[in-house]
This record gives sequence, C-alpha cells and structure tokens, in this order.
Amino acid sequence: MDIKQLHYFVTVCEQLSYSKAAQKLHISQPSLSNAIKNLEQEVGSPLLERNTRKMELTDAGKILYQKSILLLSQMNMLKKEMEEVKLTGSGDLIIGIIESVKHWIPKVIRTYQDRFPSIHIKLIEVLSGKDVKESLRKYHTHLLITNQSIAEEDIEAYPLYEERLVLVVHRDHPLARQDTVHLHELEGEPFIISTEGFQTREDILSAFALEELTPAIQFEIERFETALTLVRENLGITIIPENYLSGLEDASLVRKTIDSPALARTVYLAYLKNRYLAPAVQAFLEDVRACFEYPAKSAALRD
Repeated sequence: MDIKQLHYFVTVCEQLSYSKAAQKLHISQPSLSNAIKNLEQEVGSPLLERNTRKMELTDAGKILYQKSILLLSQMNMLKKEMEEVKLTGSGDLIIGIIESVKHWIPKVIRTYQDRFPSIHIKLIEVLSGKDVKESLRKYHTHLLITNQSIAEEDIEAYPLYEERLVLVVHRDHPLARQDTVHLHELEGEPFIISTEGFQTREDILSAFALEELTPAIQFEIERFETALTLVRENLGITIIPENYLSGLEDASLVRKTIDSPALARTVYLAYLKNRYLAPAVQAFLEDVRACFEYPAKSAALRD
C-alpha cells in the first residue's frame, strides 16, 4: 500500500460515497473503485460494506482508517517541515494571537521586518484552549501568543508577562464614582463574560469562587470588543485584560482596578517542541522572548 491509496481510502470513508469521493479527488469513479479493491486485496480483508441504504466500514476498515489518518497527518507535517528547511529569509510566518497583544506586537514586527523584509506575516486570532492546541498540532500556526495555561508534553509554553484583569463600567454606573471596588460589589450586577473554553472566563470565575461569590452572567461573548460595545450601552459590566484597554480613548467607559490579587493572568509564547522551525521563524520567536526577558526592552514596548 502507498500514501496515494490511503488518501483515496480516507476520502471515501469521509464522504461515504464513491461518487462524491471521486469528485473531490478529481479522478474517475472506476479508478477510485479499483484503487480500493487493490487495497483490500493487499490487506487481505474487506474494508467497506455497502448495503441498500449506506456504506459502512468493516472492523478492518475502521482500524485502517484510524491509522491512515495519523499517517497522512504526519506525512503532511513532514512535507511542510521539508518545505520550510530552505526558508531563511522568505516565506510565511503564521502567528496565532490573543486580542490584548495589540499594544506591543506591532513594534516587535516592525523591528523584525527590518531584518526579514521578504517574510509574509499572517496574524490570526486563536482564542480558546482547544483551538490553541489544534492550531499548533495541525501546523496551522508556527507559534502562538496565548493566555491559555498549557500542560502538554509536545507543547512548550514560555511565560512572557503577567497582566491584571480590570473592571470596565459605563461612566453613569455607580461603581464608576468609587475609588476602590471590591469583588463582592459586583455580585448581582449584569455580567459580561467570555464563553466556555476561554481562559479569561476561568480566571474570573476562579477569583469569584475564592471569595465564595457567583457573578450574575447576563451576556457571554467571544471578543472583548463585543463586551465593550455592551458596556457602552450600559447593559452590564465586564472584566477584561488591562492591556486590551491600552490606547483606548472612550469617555463612556471607566476602568477600575478591583481589590483582588486573583484577577491576573499570564501570557505565554507557545510552540511545538519537536517541530522544525525555519531560521526566520526561530528569529521571531527569539525576538519576542528577548523583549520580555530584558526590562528595558519590555518597557519600551509598553510605552
């Protein structure tokens, strides 16, 4: 059996139709049928069963399908790594980011592009914990800047810095006039929070739980900008990372520090441990780490 046969077989399994699979593979249906028959002869067992209603995998087919998925994924990663070996000063650099890095990452990119002007940089938002791991493992991104706490053997999560989570209320809200805000004062207020799967949500709920409090969740959102839009209409209050508010000028929004040491989060630089990183990719990774290892550089980024 070869890679092409396994690719054909996996496509048939996913489509559960020879005609649809042939169309997706851009080959004739007879050619596809013959390829599967040859694979079955080589394996020595039927792989697919067709009855009057649908196509199903045999026990042997199920095993081969699962193993083929892993093998094809590894071959795809190997191909990408071999392509990247030669990339020293050109090609793509794909970085997954969270919303609050907008205050510093453009400055890192500007310095980096002075040395690698031909590199095409893609910045994509990767927010939930599941997406972070999948993005790295499927080679959708070279590296990620995330607030997700990752404890996986194949992923390196290097801590860059910590940032506080702060309260944002409408200027007409009674809390806007207070010098100090305590967490218990937020109980009962219509609360705007990230949806399930986001680390910021877990951090906030943990802070409430430490004081045996429960927020009155009114809205669940995926982007901080959506949360601020709701606060602008005085529909609720929210807690978001302080760096997301950097440079934001909006008279309708008031930011308050909450008297709770638990309302803080760590931002990490994450990447696959065993993946080959081209020199240009490695250089960006080192630039980011260096910016937060040396106080003077870190301070310059925040100015």
